[in-house]
Amino acid sequence: MGLTSENYVDEAERVIKTLIEKDRSGRDVIRLTTSKIRGILSLVTELYNDIIHPSNKLGEEYVERIQYLRLRIAYEAGRDKQVAEFVRKSNLLGYVKQIKDSKKLFLLFTKYVEALVAYHKYYGGRDA
Repeated sequence: MGLTSENYVDEAERVIKTLIEKDRSGRDVIRLTTSKIRGILSLVTELYNDIIHPSNKLGEEYVERIQYLRLRIAYEAGRDKQVAEFVRKSNLLGYVKQIKDSKKLFLLFTKYVEALVAYHKYYGGRDA
């Protein structure tokens, strides 16, 4: 099942809960740092801020930029195994691929990434 306006918040919470581990003292921790997850959010937000026209379909320029976003997420995942685990569990690459030229799906994806960041912070994701 894909993201919907009804499930994206619950899906984000579920994903972040799967990243919680026990440290040596038995405390719950999330090894993925806030700065790594916010890096992905900043890529999404930059594109989001540029998509202001009222059309329901995104023009070729934005479709290309969304493909580039997919490439950058893959690159970040390749650089860090914690980011790779996060990207895999959150299905970020799959959801970006589904956007194609749909403004509605892009806006939903943006909200999903924001929800991931929010739940990461809520469940104690560390800053670095």
